[in-house]
Amino acid sequence: MFNKVEICGVNTSKLPVLKEKEKKELLLRIQNGEYECREKFIEGNLRLVLSVIKRFNNRGENVDDLFQVGCIGLMKSIDNFDLSLNLRFSTYAVPMIIGEIRRYLRDNNSIRVSRSLRDIAYRALQVRDRLVNEDNKEPTISQIAKELNLPREDVVFALDAIQDPVSLFQPIYHDGGDEIYVMDQISDSKNSDDSWLENISINEGMKKLKDREKLILNLRFFDGKTQMEVADEIGISQAQVSRVEKNALKHMRKYV
Repeated sequence: MFNKVEICGVNTSKLPVLKEKEKKELLLRIQNGEYECREKFIEGNLRLVLSVIKRFNNRGENVDDLFQVGCIGLMKSIDNFDLSLNLRFSTYAVPMIIGEIRRYLRDNNSIRVSRSLRDIAYRALQVRDRLVNEDNKEPTISQIAKELNLPREDVVFALDAIQDPVSLFQPIYHDGGDEIYVMDQISDSKNSDDSWLENISINEGMKKLKDREKLILNLRFFDGKTQMEVADEIGISQAQVSRVEKNALKHMRKYV
């Protein structure tokens, strides 16, 4: 999707590139009130936005929309950047741009998540980032929950709720032959080998029954009807239905 030269009317092949010294000078002038320098600084950092949105090129989102959202993150970075810190602007801006795009993707997700769950999840992510910076290691869910004064289960549920859905047909491994997809790694507890063999034996057993026995078992166990309903439908007594059913099941046990 990045073969196109023009994004949102911007010719990406002609975007200027600013040196670090130029960036600092422009930022200083912007913070001193020379807002005419703001547009030049933004244009000089649009390539940074382009490099970030490449990370999201598998989401199926419109690249123009992501570019515009990324530009919002860039402008927020300009407004909040502290020149007194010994930090490159790109180091500060990239997480801001990524955060803005992620918020956009979450808020526009086809799977709607309640506002309260999103709030818990965002607070949990903020606490996680703070603890990583303080301890230089990934905190546990229990530590995050303790900081938020919330049950661990609530934090887990909230973080799971904001995860992006994954296609069952998304490839996860390729060795030069057939690809392995997500669906290949998911077990089916309902349609197991045992149930498959059981279905075969039931079908084989049904073939050995008389027509009336087949009919009654189908009505009873596949259509879910009572013995009285079956009796009314085929015109015999409930006692006869019960007797035929018992004999048929007894015969079926030889095969199942």
